[in-house]
Amino acid sequence: MGTTRENGSLYTKIDNKVATIEFGHPASNSFVAELLDRLTLEFKKLSENNAITVIVLRSEGDRAFCAGASFDELMAVSDLDEGKVFFSGFAHVINAMRQCKKVIVGRVQGKTVGGGVGLAAACDYVYASEAASIRLSELTIGIAPLVIAPAVERKIGTAAISELSLAPTEWKNAYWAQEKGLFSKVFDDMRELDKELDFQVQKLAEYNPEALEEWKKVLWQGTDHWNELLVERAAITGRLVLSEFTRNALSKFKK
Repeated sequence: MGTTRENGSLYTKIDNKVATIEFGHPASNSFVAELLDRLTLEFKKLSENNAITVIVLRSEGDRAFCAGASFDELMAVSDLDEGKVFFSGFAHVINAMRQCKKVIVGRVQGKTVGGGVGLAAACDYVYASEAASIRLSELTIGIAPLVIAPAVERKIGTAAISELSLAPTEWKNAYWAQEKGLFSKVFDDMRELDKELDFQVQKLAEYNPEALEEWKKVLWQGTDHWNELLVERAAITGRLVLSEFTRNALSKFKK
């Protein structure tokens, strides 16, 4: 059973050099600003923890992995500053993940939308279930996936992110996401997924942490400018969310 807390939940368990972060929110594991801030801080803290080598990122329950940003908080944005701060939440998380010294393995058990796709893309390796369809639905409400685009494009390429984002009402299945490079492995049985995931992370945990850290730097080379880029993209998105088009679109969704 998932959390009922309006601000969501975030728990970390450490065992055998593996830190497992589990986040949750009653609205399909979507992210309110407070939860994004907590996740950012958690990645930064674990990055400096010498007792761990690998991080597993997962969400609560057996349905949606992540529904993206909180719809209620999106509706509440009233000026440019609020918009920039709101959309910077995912920017800070993605930057914390790419700068984290530990390898991050994602566990995606269900549907993933918008910012949730960005989280999956910021993981270094991803296990997913057949139910883990993905969608970038931002254009349907008058904004665009500007903040998460660099992370997603890094994994799946320009052609695939164009296909995904320009058909914002269509779901792409887990095997499409695997073929394009977002998911590393896809399973039709969650027990088998978890068994394989546990086996793999325990193997990773036994490798030289210095070697993993240096290799991760190589895998993420060319992204140092993201600290500025993603926040700039957040400001643009904050402006778009205040547009008449988006306000009208959001009011229809609310009804």
